[in-house]
Amino acid sequence: MASGSTPQRAGLGTWPTPLEPAPRLAHALGLGPDDLWVKRDDLTGLGGGGNKIRKLEWLCGAALADGATTLVTTGAPQSNHARLTAAAGARLGLDVVLVLAGTPTSSTSGNLALDGLFGATVVWAGAVDGKALDVRAMQVAEQVRQRGAAPALIPFGGSSPLGALGYVECGRELLTQAPDMATVVVAVGSGGTMAGLVDQLGPARVLGVHCGAVADPAGTVSELASAVSGVPCAPEKLRLRLDQVGDAYGTLTEPVMAALTMAARTEGIVLDPIYTGRAMAGLIAAVKDGDITPGQRTIFLHTGGLPGLFGHAATLAQAQAALVGEDLPAYGSA
Repeated sequence: MASGSTPQRAGLGTWPTPLEPAPRLAHALGLGPDDLWVKRDDLTGLGGGGNKIRKLEWLCGAALADGATTLVTTGAPQSNHARLTAAAGARLGLDVVLVLAGTPTSSTSGNLALDGLFGATVVWAGAVDGKALDVRAMQVAEQVRQRGAAPALIPFGGSSPLGALGYVECGRELLTQAPDMATVVVAVGSGGTMAGLVDQLGPARVLGVHCGAVADPAGTVSELASAVSGVPCAPEKLRLRLDQVGDAYGTLTEPVMAALTMAARTEGIVLDPIYTGRAMAGLIAAVKDGDITPGQRTIFLHTGGLPGLFGHAATLAQAQAALVGEDLPAYGSA
C-alpha cells in the first residue's frame, strides 16, 4: 500500500467523528479531569455505526471499481463487521452474502436481526475455525459467480492492508484533534484498526487490547502495519494487552462487566461485551498497573458494537439484574 495508484473510496460514513471529554470516567479511574477523551467511532453514521465503516469505504470502493455486484464476507454470529457490510451493500445497491460460523440457532437478535433488516443472505458454516470459514466463503463466492453475479470477497473484519487505510485516516484525524495525546486505547479483533493507527501514530502511542478473535494478535497487527507502511513493524514493538480475553472470545468476564457498568454510569456511554468492553477493561488495568498515568492525555477509541450487546444473553441478564428497585436512594442528609 506504500506505492502505486490511490485506491477508490466509497463514501459511507460521517467524518471526522467527535472527540469528547470523559471527566467523570477519568475521576473514577484516578485520572485528572482532562486526561481521558473518547473518540466516537461508534458515531460513524451507517447501519448503527462502528469502526468497520472506515475499512469498508476502501474495500467497497475497490469492489465497485472491479465491477462487483455481490459482497461476500465472514464473521461470528454477532459480527459487527457482517452487520456493517450488509448496511454498506444496501447503501451501494449491492447484494450481500454473510458466511457465519455457527448454526441458525446461534442467536436471533442483536446484529443478526439487523443483517436481516438490511437484506443480507446468511450462509451458516457450522462449527469451523477461521481457515475453514475462509474456505467456505470462497466456495460461496464461486457459487455466486456460477449464478451470474460478480462477487467480491471482503476479508474477515475488513482487515487487510487496503481496509487498514481507514484507520490511517483516523490517525490523521486524531493528530489534528489531539496532537498532545500520549496513548490511544483500542480493541484488537482482526487487527486492521490498530495497524492503521500504528502507521500514523507509531507503536508507542497505541495500546491494543486483545479480544480473542485471532490466535496471534501481535503477528497479525505487525503484518498489516508493515504492509500498510512498506516499512517492517516488529511484533515486539507493539503495545498489546493479552489479559482481558478470559475463557474465550464470546464469554463475558467480571472485569468487562465492571467496565461496561462504569462507562455507562459515569458518562452514559454504552460499550459491548466482546470488543469495547474488553478495551475499557484493558484501560482500567493499564491505569492500575501504571502503564497509563495521570497528567497525560489518553484517548479511548470507541469502535461501536452496540447491537451486539442485545445479542449477548449473559450481559443482558446482568444488566437487568442491576436495575434499581422501588426504594428511592438517599438524596443527601436532612
